[in-house]
Amino acid sequence: QVQLVESGGGLVQPGGSLTLSCAASGSIFSMHVMGWYRQAPGKQRDLVARITNIGTTIYADSVKGRFTISRDNAKNTVYLQMNSLKPEDTAVYYCNKVPPDFVSWGQGTQVTVSS
Repeated sequence: QVQLVESGGGLVQPGGSLTLSCAASGSIFSMHVMGWYRQAPGKQRDLVARITNIGTTIYADSVKGRFTISRDNAKNTVYLQMNSLKPEDTAVYYCNKVPPDFVSWGQGTQVTVSS
């Protein structure tokens, strides 16, 4: 069972950037498709980016061209580089496998985009 810890969130102004990290343990990390999900208050949790074991990436239309997902298998870590942030990007961001392992959700990391 994979365990996941997200970090790197914070407060940023519109147009700014943040990099999120997801540290994974308890599984063979390199074999999993990994993704970043986000959930705003009152909204469902949505997948915004995914990366396969060989580095193929897919993004939700809402973040395409602004966010970049990457992975470092040697460090058991997945990253999300977020650029040109918008207020609508405000959410708690989570990492997980794709499809998710529902017992492996971490605490998430809060991203707030505001002036």
